[in-house]
Amino acid sequence: MAGVQKPVALFPLSAHLLPGGRLSLRIFEPRYVRMVKEACAGQRDFAICMLDPKGDKNTNQHIFPLCTLAKIVDFSALQDGLLGIVVEGQAGLHIEHIETESDELRVASYCRQEAWDWTASLEPQALQLVTSKLQDVFERFSDLQELYPTPAFHDAQWVIFRWLELLPVEASVKQSLLSAKDCRNVLIFLTELLH
Repeated sequence: MAGVQKPVALFPLSAHLLPGGRLSLRIFEPRYVRMVKEACAGQRDFAICMLDPKGDKNTNQHIFPLCTLAKIVDFSALQDGLLGIVVEGQAGLHIEHIETESDELRVASYCRQEAWDWTASLEPQALQLVTSKLQDVFERFSDLQELYPTPAFHDAQWVIFRWLELLPVEASVKQSLLSAKDCRNVLIFLTELLH
C-alpha cells in the first residue's frame, strides 16, 4: 500500500461500488448533501463503503476497511426534490482510521490499495461464462444499459468487478475476495455461483 493520503469522506451503503463501476444515488441526508457539495467544490473526496451488519456503529466498526474512491459523473434534481447523482469508482482504498464529524459524517485516513496483478492473464475460455452471463444481465436490465453506455465486456477486471458489485453476497465475502486480490480465485468463486 502507498503512503497515507488526506482524509476522505465516507458514504456507507448496502449497494457496492468497485473501480470502474457506476451507481445512481439519491442524496437526502444533510451530511451527505454536504459531502457532495464539498466534493464538487474540490474540497474533499469521498468513498463508497460496504456496511458490516455485525460492527458497532458507535465505534465505526460498522464500516468495512476496503472501499472505493468515487467521482461524481452526473447529477440532477429529482422529481421528489432530492439530489440525484451518478458516481463512478476510481480506485480501491483501505481505511486506516475513522472519525465522526459533528453532523455524523464519517471521515477517514486511508491508504490506496495496490492494483490487482493481471499479468498472469486469464484464459479466454475461463472468462467466457462470466462474461456471457453478465452480457445477459445487461440485456435484461435497462438501468444497467443507461449507467454503462459503453460496457467493457472485453476487460477481465471490469467484468469480475461488475459481478462482485451485482451479486447478492455478504459484504464480508466480497471483502475477503478483494483483500486476496487473486483474480483466479474470484473467477472460480463466480463460476461456481453462475453454473
